[in-house]
Amino acid sequence: MQGDARGCELAYKMIAERDNAKYSFARESRLLIVAKARVWASEGWQVVITDQDGKAYAPPEFDQLSAA
Repeated sequence: MQGDARGCELAYKMIAERDNAKYSFARESRLLIVAKARVWASEGWQVVITDQDGKAYAPPEFDQLSAA
């Protein structure tokens, strides 16, 4: 998993794909990564969030991360 500027591993990773483009973001905060993922998904991107345990969440499952 990627680290931030301080060298800490980030807990949540988001991957967004559309057409031939692919973007990846990592954050410590699940609330921030869910908010970003919802915006990208609403704009037509295929979005998946992966948590620190490697579990993947698709847009219908984002509420599970928000409530955790």
